[in-house]
Amino acid sequence: MDTGHTSYTVEEAIRKLEYYCSYQDRCHDEVLQKLKSLRMIPQAIDHIMAHLIEHGFLNEERFACSFARGKWRIKNWGRRRIVQELKFRGISKYNIDKALKEINEDEYIESFNLLAESQWEKIKEASLPKKKKKLADLLMRKGYENQLIFDKIDSLNSEL
Repeated sequence: MDTGHTSYTVEEAIRKLEYYCSYQDRCHDEVLQKLKSLRMIPQAIDHIMAHLIEHGFLNEERFACSFARGKWRIKNWGRRRIVQELKFRGISKYNIDKALKEINEDEYIESFNLLAESQWEKIKEASLPKKKKKLADLLMRKGYENQLIFDKIDSLNSEL
């Protein structure tokens, strides 16, 4: 009976997953889901996961650090959003803390200020309270800290 699904030997799955992990850092959960999608049995999954970790293809600390750097630099995410997304992926508090150390404090504040100022200019809203709310909402969705947001909105407001 042919189910139409390709089945893989453990060796084929290992090669496939080595490639999957080598072109982009992955978290354990992503790799687990990929192995399940390949219909691997639990014993094979355990064996393959151990192989990937042992040979450096799967490293959760490295994943967390590159994730944090990438989301901050490319998507302009704040720390709160990064932490939330890493927790969602089952990353340990230890690795989340390591990942946050990848973000230089001065650069973080500088990029936050640039983002806030450019968005402030873009928001075409006659009502000042509505304009402030739109900016605050956007910066909160990006995951920046409330105190940072409110201090910035106060300073933008005082420049008017």
